[in-house]
Amino acid sequence: VQLQASGGGLVQAGGSLRLSCAASGRTFSSYVMGWFRQAPGKEREFVAAINWSGFSTPYAYSVKGRFTISRDNAKNTVYLQMNNLKPEDTAVYYCAAGIVVTTGPGDYDYWGQGTQVTVSS
Repeated sequence: VQLQASGGGLVQAGGSLRLSCAASGRTFSSYVMGWFRQAPGKEREFVAAINWSGFSTPYAYSVKGRFTISRDNAKNTVYLQMNNLKPEDTAVYYCAAGIVVTTGPGDYDYWGQGTQVTVSS
């Protein structure tokens, strides 16, 4: 599986962005998809994940109620809608594919290249 993330950019605090992650391959629908982020000098952290059906969608506490993960299996794409963005959301955002719904980055097998999100105060 190859993953291509896009949609990052510069936005003011309180604004919104939608990230997309396009996947290659015919087995996209069988993968759990996750979003992670990494700020400078910090470890990569879990943001959200979604199982194949979309019924299991855990979120990090810091983004719950502001971010929404979704997927379109027909388009081989997973999305991350980010609302009410805060300066502390600034990071490189990565999408990842795995087998199990989990928050650990080491449990995901495939990674996209990352897209920069910068939130100004």
